Formats: sequence, structure tokens, C-alpha cells
Amino acid sequence: MEKYKVLVTARSFGTADHKAVELLEANGCEVIKLVAADGPVPEQLRRELPGADAVIAGLEEYDSELISSGKNLKIISRYGVGYDRVDLRAAADRGIAVTITPGANGDSVADMAVALMMDCARNVTYMDNGIKSKNQVRPSGVEMWEKTVGIVGAGRIGKGVAKRCTGFNMRILCYDQYQDEKFAKECGAEYVDLETLIRESDFITIHSPLTPDTENMFSTAQFRAMKKDAILVNTARGGIVDEEALYEALKNGEIRGAGLDATMAEPPYESRLCTLPNCILTPHAGAATKEASSKMSLMAAQNVLDVLQNGSSQFQVR
Repeated sequence: MEKYKVLVTARSFGTADHKAVELLEANGCEVIKLVAADGPVPEQLRRELPGADAVIAGLEEYDSELISSGKNLKIISRYGVGYDRVDLRAAADRGIAVTITPGANGDSVADMAVALMMDCARNVTYMDNGIKSKNQVRPSGVEMWEKTVGIVGAGRIGKGVAKRCTGFNMRILCYDQYQDEKFAKECGAEYVDLETLIRESDFITIHSPLTPDTENMFSTAQFRAMKKDAILVNTARGGIVDEEALYEALKNGEIRGAGLDATMAEPPYESRLCTLPNCILTPHAGAATKEASSKMSLMAAQNVLDVLQNGSSQFQVR
């Protein structure tokens, strides 16, 4: 059996159970997990990548320089669905496959999006902080019941959010390039243009990839077009929301609130959004559940084996 060296930088890989690691080891792979306790992960990666056959990658960047150092590298197996931090052209030039794990974290991220909607609507985090600082506050919130939710990007995760929102008897508006009429009928959803969605939604939740077309999709003009009590949630990618424009909109009361699990800088410690009581910030943790970790770990491992053993994977983006 041929031997392979597989690096792992995805922090939660194999933490829910041992199935993924056992699968790789049973197929001749030496699994080396890079952890922050051993020093900065990017520095470890630069040292180890030249001798690796595969990497199961977290959210770190793979630029052309790093990719070119992978002399034996055959696959970058992204742990998740985003691949905007991988230079696909550089990977293609070196014949390196780039794969993702679609669907594995869909339920977890959909849960997170709805949790952020509810938190923003009822000021849960704000009141919790008040109690813990011995300053009881009871700000007025808004209900989700029978409101309108706008879903930007109605793929697996967006559809999962829609299904959950049917429990709140919500009107569901979707904006997506591809329209799934079967799904629309099942959930009572309507496909509309982005302008209509922004104008009519009480809650807007983003589930699109970051591309040149979606960069700063939500900026000053969009916030001014939203309802004054509207709440914006982003569990997709930083960069889709213009954070400076969002700061101004929240500070000036143009919209009620925002919940961001994805930001330009992660973690966003230096962001002015941290100073606002009506903005909830979480550390890109939408997929941080036991169930998602187990499924993503297995899919990422299988993608590695498919490419190493067969030369391709069904979840290849390049």
C-alpha cells in the first residue's frame, strides 16, 4: 500500500469522533495535525507542506507562494464549503485538486442563522451582558412570528433556514440565480429580485459565496433601503457586507440590528462593530457542532482518498 502524508489544519477535524482519522490511516495515510500549541499554524504549514501529499485545510489562506511550495501536494481538501482563500489558478497550474464538503455543515449553519435572528430580535446577548455587569436592562424587541425573512442564496443552507422559518409562519423571500420551484412550493417561498427582498424583509440572512459579484453586496444604499426595524444576519463570508457602512447604519439607527458569524477580519477584535450593542459578533462558529464536525471530517477525508487513489473527487471545485 502506498504511503501518504496528510496535514490537517482544520481545528475541529476528528474531534467529534475518530472515524475520519481511522479511515485515512487504514488507507496508508500518516495524519499530522497542526495545532497552535506547537506554534503559529501558518509557520508550521510552511515547514510541513513541501513534504505533504494532501492537506485538510481550515480557513487559512493558500496563496500562490504557499501552493508552489507543495512539491508533492495533490489535494487541498477544504473543511467546509468556502474556497475563496485558495488561489484556484495557482492550484490548477500545479495540478492540485481543491475540494469542499457541501451539505455536511448545512443544518448547523442554518440553526446558527436562526439563532442570530432570534438573539438580535429579542436582545438576548445584550440583556445577558447587562445582568452579568449588574445592570439589569429590558430593551424592547421584535417578534419573528409572521414576519418576512429574505434569504440571499437559497442553496442547501438557505433552504434549511427557510424550512426552519416556516415554524414561525413567516413569509419567505429568496434571491438566487437558480430557482428551485419544488422547494418554493414546499415552503411557500417566493423568488424575487434583490431590491424587492431588501425592501420588504424584516430579517435578511446571507448564504452566498464571496465572489466579485457579491463583494459588498450589502452597503450604504442597501441599508438605507431596508426597513428601520430590519435585522441582517451573515453566516456566509466576510466581504459580502460592507462593515464600515454597516457600522454607520447600526449607529444611526437605519436598521435595528445585525448578527455576524463571518467578518472581514476573523476574529474582528479591532472592528468598530465591537463597540455597538446592536451588533452580535461570533467567531465563524456556524459549523461548530458535534454533528457537523463528524460529517465534515469524514467528507474531507474521503475527498483526500478519492484524489490520492483515483485522481479526482465528486466534490472538486477545480
